[in-house]
Amino acid sequence: MKFKGKALKFQEYFKIVKYQKRYDKERGVFKINVSYETTVYQTPRTLKVAEAFGIGTERRKLTLYDNVELKIAPNDIVYITGDSGSGKSVLLRAMKKDLGGEAIDIDEVEVDPEKPIVETVGETFDEALELLSRVGLNDAYLILRRYRELSEGQKYRYRLAKLMESGRQWWIMDEFCSTLDRDTAKIVAFNVQKQARRTGKAVIAATTHTDLLEDLAPSVHIHKGWGKKIEVKYYPNKPKRECSIVKETRIEEGTYRDYKQLAEFHYRSRASPYPRKIFTLKRGSELCGVIVYNYPPMNVKGRSLVWKGSFDRLRSELSTISRVIVHPKYRSIGLGQKLVRETLPLAGTPYVETVAVMAKYNPFFE
Repeated sequence: MKFKGKALKFQEYFKIVKYQKRYDKERGVFKINVSYETTVYQTPRTLKVAEAFGIGTERRKLTLYDNVELKIAPNDIVYITGDSGSGKSVLLRAMKKDLGGEAIDIDEVEVDPEKPIVETVGETFDEALELLSRVGLNDAYLILRRYRELSEGQKYRYRLAKLMESGRQWWIMDEFCSTLDRDTAKIVAFNVQKQARRTGKAVIAATTHTDLLEDLAPSVHIHKGWGKKIEVKYYPNKPKRECSIVKETRIEEGTYRDYKQLAEFHYRSRASPYPRKIFTLKRGSELCGVIVYNYPPMNVKGRSLVWKGSFDRLRSELSTISRVIVHPKYRSIGLGQKLVRETLPLAGTPYVETVAVMAKYNPFFE
């Protein structure tokens, strides 16, 4: 690589001298060799530095990958970590090139920034809602937004939905979750492995961050050190059932004020009927979710087919879940299910009923 100017001529300073890769599809083995040469710009100041420290300015050959063999199956979750400049992206690009049309890069999915996201994913309305719900974009107002109006975390979730829609076998993700806050990154990592394993897809994700190991639950962990140093660990390819953040949450009895704090994130944000009981889901002092149990309304068509008792008995034996709200940041990791499952025994009535539109696409009552 040479740069020329009117008065200066810079010598070549970086050159790949060996780039060999081979993918044995039958064995599921990637074999990679990468070396490069580097040198220093020769200027009066760089020569003084070389003289002061006793170092040369001649070309040096460095090896990134020396006959590295990686055994990766088309349903593995691969986590590549290492410092910036260690060669993670070189490895990712080599693997992506070998995989060809079987792979899709999350940064290359087609995005229409001007249309509501519900219009830009899925072949049908039901498929769109199912895909968006699976990645935590299941708020009624949120799915009406355009892509450019989403937060960075929401954009990443949307792109994951597009990966799922693509049907490609290999999902490629460089700088994985690097721009996200670390809580959101853990939630996205958990969701990536959950959806990939549910659909039998493979993930190859590279990042400088090492804090996603628990939630991504890789079956192959490649840690790239400097030079040709590399460490590869293989684990059983088992799905991670619970996000690490879920373990940090707890159920507490709540108040109407707690409900009002999260009411704006529900598509029916107006006042809830008079509550019988309210429970919250907290992480430390942070309010993550709320569930509201109410006294039952008198006339419900479906219930009238099976309930034959008096109205007083109805009120004493039946509660209605009118709201289940999870903060958008914490969606898609099962907190809605936790709110329902752990508060049902606390409702105070032997029977509980609910009617929920989004439960059709996000079945947290099951």
